[in-house]
Amino acid sequence: MATATKANRAHAIKGSPRVFTTVVLILACIYFLVPVWWLIVAATKSNSGLFFGSNGPMWFDKNFALWSNIKQLSGYQDGIYWRWIANSFVYALGGGFLATAIAVMAGYGFSKFQFRGKRAYFNIVLGALMIPATALVIPIFLLMSNVGMTNTAWAVLLPTLLNPMGVYLMRIYCMQSLPDEMLEAARVDGAGELRTFFKVSLPIMTPAITTVFLLSVVGAWNNFFLPQVVLTNQRLFPITVGLTAWQVKSQAGAASEQIWNLVTSGAFLSIIPMVLAFLFLQRYWVGGLATGAVKS
Repeated sequence: MATATKANRAHAIKGSPRVFTTVVLILACIYFLVPVWWLIVAATKSNSGLFFGSNGPMWFDKNFALWSNIKQLSGYQDGIYWRWIANSFVYALGGGFLATAIAVMAGYGFSKFQFRGKRAYFNIVLGALMIPATALVIPIFLLMSNVGMTNTAWAVLLPTLLNPMGVYLMRIYCMQSLPDEMLEAARVDGAGELRTFFKVSLPIMTPAITTVFLLSVVGAWNNFFLPQVVLTNQRLFPITVGLTAWQVKSQAGAASEQIWNLVTSGAFLSIIPMVLAFLFLQRYWVGGLATGAVKS
């Protein structure tokens, strides 16, 4: 009897961490999903419904105004919202693609080639990870000002091309999942370095490349402080800076134009591309993990 009691107590102690983990995960899900739910609900409300809605801030109003809000978005200030969306696509996809290409080549080089100063250069990359991106905004602004690139798209694109985290991730992945013996076999068969990289290494690196590309695109899409500092022309704004300008305009007071419904519906539409990007690229991310699981 005593033995059974001890066994039950041990089982209860062993099971408690699982319960604790489940509770923490549920609380984390609520913490992250509640703002998203509020945004979805707010995007369907009119300007008055946001403040005087009959069902409260966390549920839909009787007047479903999403399509009306989208129509107003398309006409407000000559449809500049869609220009901001297009700018964000250019900054995110262009900068994300080039940043990923540089990170892939740099990480592959650090992992598979020996050259003078390799350790010192990689330590510089690791040091760059410790510097907050916001701390570099003012130096970047001064540099862009000296070369006459402020208030141009290049002032936003060029700084996003350097992704130290991407270089680090690619180096670690190449070291763990890309055997040197495979590369040597390709070279023995007569393949040059470029052919070895594109035909042998690149397919195995697909999961890591997808990860770095997603991180780069999301980082560029959400970039706010740098574009706000280096850009003054509204037609060059990304969606983050543009919506903030509308929010400031709505907060200016009763005498200013209240466009909170455009801010909320515009914010809701702006997150859809990132959600779709994750959903479509997830299969390459997860499905390619087995490809990288090659042991030497």
